[in-house]
Amino acid sequence: MRWSVSIGGVFAAGALLAGDAASLAAPNTTPVQTQKIDESKRVDVELILAVDVSYSMDMDELALQREGYAGAITSTEFLQALKTGPTGKVAVTYFEWAASNDQKVVMSWRIIDGPESADAVAEEILKAPLRRASRTSISGAINFAMPLFEANEYHGLRRVIDVSGDGPNNNGEPVTLARDAALAKGVTINGLPIMAKETNYATMDIENLDFYYEDCVVGGAGSFVVPIKSKEKFKEAIRTKLVMEVAGRVPEPRVIPAAAREPRVSCLIGEKIWQERWGR
Repeated sequence: MRWSVSIGGVFAAGALLAGDAASLAAPNTTPVQTQKIDESKRVDVELILAVDVSYSMDMDELALQREGYAGAITSTEFLQALKTGPTGKVAVTYFEWAASNDQKVVMSWRIIDGPESADAVAEEILKAPLRRASRTSISGAINFAMPLFEANEYHGLRRVIDVSGDGPNNNGEPVTLARDAALAKGVTINGLPIMAKETNYATMDIENLDFYYEDCVVGGAGSFVVPIKSKEKFKEAIRTKLVMEVAGRVPEPRVIPAAAREPRVSCLIGEKIWQERWGR
């Protein structure tokens, strides 16, 4: 079931998690793998942070993304959420994406199990140079992410891809194909649509990007979307979103289940805009 979380609900969730984790819904602890494994490699979640660096993102937004994720990982709320899981550990990797053939791993898999490892992960995320690239391929990001789960040595009770971006898919295969293939393997995809500036059709922006993410991008057990509609809310929203993902919980009173329906925004809108503009 997919969930839409308002920005107000995001902040409420952060407050709840920072205070009393027991007041939230119970986490989904269904094992991804059932064979006997090395218990020292078990983690609560294998979390992939997939971050948009397409040209529609300005340098301020790119810096805010980096700082937001680094700050979230070292926050008190995140470290408290970490303690609520059965292992108290998560495995995290961070990559940036643009076109269908343009993905770059900024930080390979790392374990976070407390303040020291969190600080080290944040430092590694921040030290890489900022970059921008052409096109927007959410499907490419999802397809790049999936083998990363199989390549690491960890065994998560959950597997989550966290996709952030400021526009629809306009390159590579349709995003729904990549999404559905990931969901078929038990992976959850959450979304962070960035809507922090006025819609600019020159940079392939669309209205209601949050609807697009809800209906075309996210899915899986407990999936949700956190739209960011102002730069002032950027860092706090990222922090609360990661807290929710690590704790494996959503704030029950603040979510609205997305009913089964036709997408409110065409899942091929990005490809259509690109075709109309460039004829290819």
